[in-house]
Amino acid sequence: MKARLVVLPGDGIGPEVTAEAVRVLQAVADRGRHEFQFSERSMGGCSIDANGTALTDEVLAECRAADAVLLGAVGGPKWDDPTAPVRPEQGLLALRKGLAVFANLRPVSVHPSLVDASPVKPDRVRGVDILVIRELTGGLYFGLPKGRETTDDGVVRAVDTMAYCDYEIRRVVKLAFRLARDRRRKVTSVDKANVLESSRLWRQVATEIGRAHPDIALDHMLVDTASMRLVTSPASFDVIVTENTFGDILTDEASILAGSMGMLPSASIGDGGPGLYEPIHGSAPDIAGKGIANPLGTILSAAMCLRLSLSLPAEAALVETAVASALTDGCRTADLGGTLSTRAMADEVIRRM
Repeated sequence: MKARLVVLPGDGIGPEVTAEAVRVLQAVADRGRHEFQFSERSMGGCSIDANGTALTDEVLAECRAADAVLLGAVGGPKWDDPTAPVRPEQGLLALRKGLAVFANLRPVSVHPSLVDASPVKPDRVRGVDILVIRELTGGLYFGLPKGRETTDDGVVRAVDTMAYCDYEIRRVVKLAFRLARDRRRKVTSVDKANVLESSRLWRQVATEIGRAHPDIALDHMLVDTASMRLVTSPASFDVIVTENTFGDILTDEASILAGSMGMLPSASIGDGGPGLYEPIHGSAPDIAGKGIANPLGTILSAAMCLRLSLSLPAEAALVETAVASALTDGCRTADLGGTLSTRAMADEVIRRM
């Protein structure tokens, strides 16, 4: 098959890990006689420096026209001024909105050989296999009105609004039930319905959808309880579906179960059009340029791209099996207590393909 992929390496370690994911995808193409065309463009802090904006209209248009988008990470100390009118994260939010991707899929599983790498007790992380589905285009990150004002008596007041429409909730919860059908048939809807009106709407809609799917178990959980259960009994979860901010926080917490944030991939998808694939980690400026970043989260994101956007499930499984085999054989980057470089880790994956 032929496919066009836009690569947005971004900032920090982004260019290092995306380069290795592209190498893996090229190895897949060579092995299966596919033709992948890669187009590298700027987004994030590097785009602010070059263009004065975190995402140009031209880059967004090219992403929309592609079959899939592979992203590294954005941000860093250079652009960390909270009062700056233009910030790297604006590019990421605009990209998600522009691609109309409303669901972020974040699988969290623990490889058997990495059970001891997690700070959580081995008996608690063994067998963990969670799919977190985070709503991506609503909530605090997009709610209006928002802003900052100074009152007459000198008090500075900042406002962010958590707003949700019923259709935004309905489409992501329906997706959660659809994906749960091919797993262990259990959906946990996470909200804060004891306090927030938006969460009460969320729970109402989730309950309605649950009634329409009696073959799948649904339970509701407050976000503070969910954050505790992720540490005390993570194996009890199957599919978690939640709103934008809660999902952002909970998946970062869940990353410790796998031993390193560098291990976890993600896919952002909508009703059609290109998907967006990226590791859940940030730009890690403290190790940028050292060649020691873990590329597996990005490589596994590329595997999700093969499965979900390019309809190549066998090729996706090939990559995932190669990653698992490398870990079983003791291949490790520094974040997992090993000595392999970013490139050497990818080499081990490619060799096993």
